[in-house]
Amino acid sequence: MITPIRETPVLIRSMVHDDLVHVSDIERRSYAFPWSHGVFRDCLVAGYSCIVVEYGDLVVAYGILSVADGEAHILNLCVDSNYRQLGYGDRLLDEILMRARRAKVNEIFLEVRPSNESAIGLYQKKGFGQIRYRPAYYQAREGREDAAVYSKVLEPID
Repeated sequence: MITPIRETPVLIRSMVHDDLVHVSDIERRSYAFPWSHGVFRDCLVAGYSCIVVEYGDLVVAYGILSVADGEAHILNLCVDSNYRQLGYGDRLLDEILMRARRAKVNEIFLEVRPSNESAIGLYQKKGFGQIRYRPAYYQAREGREDAAVYSKVLEPID
């Protein structure tokens, strides 16, 4: 008799202080110019919507959302490299969009490196459209890299 493998539960929840070490580790392994532990701590302390995705008892993704005056800005969204292309980014972005709608946000913005085709594909799939470029926005190994700015108008929640 073959016993079916139980699916490991996925939990999307608000970030807590104890998550910062895991989030900082994922960030450091994902980017050549990562945010510092202190930047994540400051976002949490400032009251930004900081979210993690847990697979079992592992933090595998995180997102940071800033909301003000009817607008929102996705400041950071990252999935651990060992868990990419498995739908975690998709689920995290859905949660971010839902939190923005609950906050009565009319439009949400983000910047992304034009070289990050995977992220751009996800944002376009979720209805984001490019609205402009920010020249020399990101630090790069040789000089600076532009940012593509994307936005999405959000439908209100009834």
